[in-house]
Amino acid sequence: MIMFIGYARVSTIDQTPALQMDALREAGCRKIFIERASGSHRDRPQLKAVLAFLREGDTLVVWKLSRLARSLTQIIKTVADINDRGITLKVLTQKIDTSTPEGRLFFHMTAAFDEFQRDLIVENTRAGLKAANKRGRRGGRPRAMNDQRIKSAEAMLKDTENYPFIGDVIDQLKIGRTAFYRYFPPDRIRQLRHEHIDIGRDD
Repeated sequence: MIMFIGYARVSTIDQTPALQMDALREAGCRKIFIERASGSHRDRPQLKAVLAFLREGDTLVVWKLSRLARSLTQIIKTVADINDRGITLKVLTQKIDTSTPEGRLFFHMTAAFDEFQRDLIVENTRAGLKAANKRGRRGGRPRAMNDQRIKSAEAMLKDTENYPFIGDVIDQLKIGRTAFYRYFPPDRIRQLRHEHIDIGRDD
Protein backbone atom coordinates (compact mmCIF):
# COMPACT_ATOMS: atom_id res chain seq x y z
CA MET A 1 0.00 0.00 0.00
CA ILE A 2 1.33 3.44 -0.96
CA MET A 3 1.89 5.59 2.13
CA PHE A 4 2.84 9.09 3.23
CA ILE A 5 5.67 8.68 5.75
CA GLY A 6 6.78 11.59 7.94
CA TYR A 7 10.22 12.43 9.29
CA ALA A 8 10.69 15.03 12.02
CA ARG A 9 13.98 16.21 13.50
CA VAL A 10 14.01 17.99 16.84
CA SER A 11 17.11 19.76 18.18
CA THR A 12 17.98 19.05 21.78
CA ILE A 13 17.07 22.63 22.70
CA ASP A 14 13.61 22.11 21.19
CA GLN A 15 12.26 19.30 23.31
CA THR A 16 8.82 19.07 21.71
CA PRO A 17 8.14 18.04 18.10
CA ALA A 18 4.45 18.96 18.42
CA LEU A 19 4.41 21.58 15.64
CA GLN A 20 6.09 19.28 13.13
CA MET A 21 3.99 16.29 14.21
CA ASP A 22 0.72 18.20 13.79
CA ALA A 23 1.72 19.37 10.31
CA LEU A 24 2.83 15.90 9.23
CA ARG A 25 -0.38 14.27 10.50
CA GLU A 26 -2.46 16.91 8.75
CA ALA A 27 -0.57 16.12 5.53
CA GLY A 28 -1.78 12.52 5.79
CA CYS A 29 1.27 10.76 7.25
CA ARG A 30 0.31 7.36 8.63
CA LYS A 31 3.69 6.80 10.25
CA ILE A 32 6.19 9.35 11.58
CA PHE A 33 9.84 8.87 12.54
CA ILE A 34 11.17 11.37 15.11
CA GLU A 35 14.86 12.24 15.41
CA ARG A 36 16.10 13.96 18.54
CA ALA A 37 19.50 15.25 17.47
CA SER A 38 21.20 18.38 16.19
CA GLY A 39 21.42 19.05 12.45
CA SER A 40 25.17 18.47 12.45
CA HIS A 41 24.85 15.09 14.19
CA ARG A 42 26.26 12.52 11.76
CA ASP A 43 24.61 9.39 13.12
CA ARG A 44 20.85 9.85 12.70
CA PRO A 45 19.28 6.43 13.27
CA GLN A 46 15.70 7.56 12.64
CA LEU A 47 16.62 8.98 9.23
CA LYS A 48 18.22 5.66 8.36
CA ALA A 49 15.12 3.89 9.65
CA VAL A 50 12.66 5.94 7.60
CA LEU A 51 14.75 5.53 4.44
CA ALA A 52 14.80 1.77 5.00
CA PHE A 53 11.03 1.72 5.68
CA LEU A 54 10.05 3.57 2.50
CA ARG A 55 8.86 1.53 -0.49
CA GLU A 56 8.35 2.36 -4.16
CA GLY A 57 5.39 4.70 -4.60
CA ASP A 58 5.63 6.08 -1.06
CA THR A 59 6.12 9.77 -0.27
CA LEU A 60 8.56 11.04 2.34
CA VAL A 61 7.14 14.13 4.03
CA VAL A 62 9.20 16.64 6.03
CA TRP A 63 8.27 19.97 7.54
CA LYS A 64 11.32 21.87 6.16
CA LEU A 65 14.34 20.90 4.07
CA SER A 66 16.56 21.74 7.04
CA ARG A 67 14.89 18.90 8.96
CA LEU A 68 16.15 16.41 6.36
CA ALA A 69 19.76 17.58 6.12
CA ARG A 70 21.96 20.65 6.67
CA SER A 71 24.13 20.62 3.55
CA LEU A 72 23.22 20.93 -0.12
CA THR A 73 25.29 17.86 -1.01
CA GLN A 74 23.59 15.71 1.61
CA ILE A 75 20.09 16.89 0.69
CA ILE A 76 20.58 16.30 -3.04
CA LYS A 77 22.13 12.86 -2.45
CA THR A 78 19.28 11.78 -0.18
CA VAL A 79 16.59 12.95 -2.60
CA ALA A 80 18.39 11.41 -5.59
CA ASP A 81 18.59 8.08 -3.75
CA ILE A 82 14.87 7.99 -2.92
CA ASN A 83 13.90 9.19 -6.41
CA ASP A 84 15.87 6.27 -7.87
CA ARG A 85 13.73 3.99 -5.68
CA GLY A 86 10.49 5.53 -6.97
CA ILE A 87 9.89 7.56 -3.80
CA THR A 88 8.95 11.24 -3.83
CA LEU A 89 9.61 14.03 -1.36
CA LYS A 90 7.17 16.62 -0.03
CA VAL A 91 8.34 19.62 2.00
CA LEU A 92 5.35 21.24 3.68
CA THR A 93 6.49 24.77 4.53
CA GLN A 94 8.34 25.26 1.24
CA LYS A 95 5.64 23.57 -0.88
CA ILE A 96 8.08 21.23 -2.61
CA ASP A 97 6.82 18.07 -4.33
CA THR A 98 9.36 16.08 -6.36
CA SER A 99 6.67 13.99 -8.07
CA THR A 100 6.61 16.57 -10.90
CA PRO A 101 9.40 18.05 -13.07
CA GLU A 102 8.50 21.52 -11.79
CA GLY A 103 8.69 20.27 -8.22
CA ARG A 104 12.12 18.74 -8.77
CA LEU A 105 13.39 22.01 -10.24
CA PHE A 106 11.98 23.99 -7.33
CA PHE A 107 13.59 21.55 -4.89
CA HIS A 108 17.06 22.16 -6.35
CA MET A 109 16.53 25.93 -6.35
CA THR A 110 15.32 25.98 -2.75
CA ALA A 111 18.09 23.69 -1.49
CA ALA A 112 20.73 25.85 -3.19
CA PHE A 113 19.22 29.04 -1.75
CA ASP A 114 19.13 27.58 1.77
CA GLU A 115 22.83 26.73 1.56
CA PHE A 116 23.58 30.17 0.11
CA GLN A 117 21.96 31.76 3.17
CA ARG A 118 24.07 29.65 5.52
CA ASP A 119 27.25 30.42 3.59
CA LEU A 120 26.39 34.13 3.62
CA ILE A 121 26.16 34.14 7.40
CA VAL A 122 29.57 32.45 7.63
CA GLU A 123 31.09 34.89 5.12
CA ASN A 124 29.69 37.91 6.97
CA THR A 125 31.15 36.58 10.20
CA ARG A 126 34.59 36.17 8.64
CA ALA A 127 34.42 39.65 7.15
CA GLY A 128 33.48 41.09 10.54
CA LEU A 129 36.42 39.39 12.24
CA LYS A 130 38.79 40.60 9.53
CA ALA A 131 37.52 44.17 9.91
CA ALA A 132 37.93 43.97 13.68
CA ASN A 133 41.53 42.78 13.28
CA LYS A 134 42.26 45.72 10.98
CA ARG A 135 40.98 48.07 13.68
CA GLY A 136 43.53 46.54 16.03
CA ARG A 137 41.30 44.30 18.11
CA ARG A 138 43.59 41.29 18.49
CA GLY A 139 44.21 38.67 21.09
CA GLY A 140 41.82 36.89 23.42
CA ARG A 141 38.81 34.86 22.43
CA PRO A 142 36.97 36.28 19.38
CA ARG A 143 33.35 37.28 19.82
CA ALA A 144 30.92 34.50 18.95
CA MET A 145 28.62 37.02 17.26
CA ASN A 146 29.37 40.33 15.61
CA ASP A 147 26.81 43.09 15.04
CA GLN A 148 25.72 41.64 11.68
CA ARG A 149 25.13 38.18 13.15
CA ILE A 150 23.21 39.66 16.09
CA LYS A 151 20.93 41.49 13.65
CA SER A 152 20.47 38.28 11.66
CA ALA A 153 19.62 36.40 14.85
CA GLU A 154 17.11 39.04 15.88
CA ALA A 155 15.42 38.81 12.47
CA MET A 156 15.20 35.03 12.69
CA LEU A 157 13.82 35.14 16.23
CA LYS A 158 11.07 37.49 15.06
CA ASP A 159 10.31 35.20 12.10
CA THR A 160 8.40 32.55 14.06
CA GLU A 161 6.87 31.09 10.89
CA ASN A 162 10.18 30.02 9.37
CA TYR A 163 12.04 29.64 12.68
CA PRO A 164 9.46 28.36 15.20
CA PHE A 165 12.10 26.66 17.34
CA ILE A 166 15.05 28.36 19.03
CA GLY A 167 17.17 25.46 17.83
CA ASP A 168 16.44 26.43 14.21
CA VAL A 169 18.02 29.82 14.86
CA ILE A 170 21.02 28.30 16.67
CA ASP A 171 21.54 25.76 13.86
CA GLN A 172 21.38 28.50 11.25
CA LEU A 173 23.92 30.65 13.11
CA LYS A 174 26.19 27.63 13.69
CA ILE A 175 27.18 28.67 17.19
CA GLY A 176 27.03 26.89 20.52
CA ARG A 177 23.97 26.96 22.75
CA THR A 178 25.87 28.66 25.57
CA ALA A 179 27.23 31.37 23.26
CA PHE A 180 23.77 32.01 21.83
CA TYR A 181 22.16 32.51 25.23
CA ARG A 182 25.00 34.82 26.26
CA TYR A 183 23.72 37.25 23.62
CA PHE A 184 20.05 36.30 23.85
CA PRO A 185 18.88 35.49 27.39
CA PRO A 186 15.33 34.12 27.79
CA ASP A 187 13.81 37.54 28.54
CA ARG A 188 15.28 38.98 25.35
CA ILE A 189 14.00 36.02 23.31
CA ARG A 190 10.49 36.44 24.71
CA GLN A 191 10.60 40.14 23.88
CA LEU A 192 11.58 39.42 20.27
CA ARG A 193 9.09 36.62 19.74
CA HIS A 194 6.24 38.28 21.64
CA GLU A 195 5.33 35.07 23.38
CA HIS A 196 6.31 32.88 26.32
CA ILE A 197 8.93 30.32 25.39
CA ASP A 198 9.79 27.42 27.62
CA ILE A 199 13.56 27.18 27.19
CA GLY A 200 13.85 23.89 29.06
CA ARG A 201 17.01 21.91 29.64
CA ASP A 202 18.88 19.32 27.62
CA ASP A 203 18.21 15.75 28.68
